[in-house]
Parts: sequence; structure tokens; C-alpha cells
Amino acid sequence: MVQKRKFNSHLSQIALLISSVVFAFAVWYLFGVFSDFPSFILPSPIDVWNKLLQVLTDGSLLINSGITLYEVLMGMSLGVSSATVLGYFLAKSPSIERLLSPYIVASQSIPTVAIAPLLVIWFGPGLLSKILVAALIVFFPVLVNTIVGIRSVPKDLYDLLRSLRATRWQILRYLEVPAAMPVLLGGIRVGVTLAVIGAVVGEFVGSDRGLGFLINVGKGMYDTSLVFVAMFTLITMAMILYGIVTLLESRLLSWQKHPTLEKKNITLLKDEL
Repeated sequence: MVQKRKFNSHLSQIALLISSVVFAFAVWYLFGVFSDFPSFILPSPIDVWNKLLQVLTDGSLLINSGITLYEVLMGMSLGVSSATVLGYFLAKSPSIERLLSPYIVASQSIPTVAIAPLLVIWFGPGLLSKILVAALIVFFPVLVNTIVGIRSVPKDLYDLLRSLRATRWQILRYLEVPAAMPVLLGGIRVGVTLAVIGAVVGEFVGSDRGLGFLINVGKGMYDTSLVFVAMFTLITMAMILYGIVTLLESRLLSWQKHPTLEKKNITLLKDEL
């Protein structure tokens, strides 16, 4: 009965989402019809749909979307891994945090559009500079969430594991990682959308491929329909990646909803000790 209610709730949410999208496109179409704006200023949904079919047919949308997706995923991997490792050590050493925090905060105070040209100059207009821009924009929220997550672990639990003579690796595996995981995944959810922004900003600065490049081409040719197609593709990409992280979060944090899984982890720890 409970599962049936959840299923009906999901169906109602999907129906509401589809209805809102259809309503938005209907308003957009009617506004274009009655406002008499030229298509290079505000194309109709039909013009955007025709342009979508065109760029799908010639393969340009898939190729450029794949390049942007690769930059986003590589930037996410680099940013999350480096921020997680550094955040753990900063959480364990407040003195090092006080030493490095001014430089970290200063690096984040620089707008991405200002630092992206420097990265393109230093590392060239290839994929590496775009990956680094995406990694930099992901780095700070994941770093902060890692520090907060590690420091939120109750000290009593540390004392308990030390009394059981747990090793540093066992404390990390059975205590710190599960305790910090909710906060860390929250930072990754924010970072995955920021990574898309970072990759596109890097493509704006200097690139001959990617969705940012398509937007620049559309802007230069006053092909507003192409700009809309690229923007909707970016929105879809960000939503899919966000949904994947959300699904991953529900799987990794399932132990919070099922106490038996938490007891299983405790049993495994006792067996190791």
C-alpha cells in the first residue's frame, strides 16, 4: 500500500512537470505570434524544434554535446577528488586551514569569466583549459562541505572507536566517511551544475567545439534558434547529471532510512576488530 502511494505520488509529480513544460511552451508560442518579434530576436518553439532536428541530423549537436559532457565529467572528477582529499586534511589540521584559507577564499573571489582567459592562455584552447575551469568552480563548495562533514562527527564516536583500538583506516571507513557523506553529496549536487557553467564559460573564452562554441556561432550569425537549442541542451545535461547525483545519494545514504544496514556496518567493524 505504501509503495502504491509512492508510485502515485511520482506519477503526479511527473504529470505536473510535463503540464508545466507544455504550458510554458504554449505561452512562448502565443507570445511570439502576437508580439510580431522577428525570429532572430525571439524564435518560436517551432523554429527551435526545426533547428534541433537540423543539428541532430548533421551530427553537430551530438558531437559538441559530447565534448562539453566530457569536459564537465573530467572537471567534476578532478575538482571533487582534489577538494575531498584537501578538505579532509584541512578538517584534521585547523592550523593548516588557517594558513591556506586566505588563498582558497581569494581564489574563489575571482570571477570565473576573469580567470578563464588566463587558463586558456596558459594551457591552450584545448580541452585541458575547459576541464580546469570546471574543476576550479566545483572545488570550493565540495571543499567546504568536506570540512564541515568531517568536523560534524561526534567526538564520543571517536572515543568509542579508539577504545576498541580501531585503526585510522577503520575510523575513516566506518565513521568519518558515512558521517560526512550526506554533507559531501550535498556539495557534489551543487558542484555538478556549476561544472556545466565552468565548462561553457571556458568554451566562450576560446574554443572551436562544444556547446559554448555553438552558442558563440549562433550569436555571431544571429541564429537565435541555435542559441536556444544549445541552451536547452545544457539545461537537460545539468538536470540529468543532478538527477544521477541525487539517485546516487539515495543509494549511498539508504542506511539512514534502514537501521538494519547501520547495524550491519557495526557488525562488520566488530568482526574486523
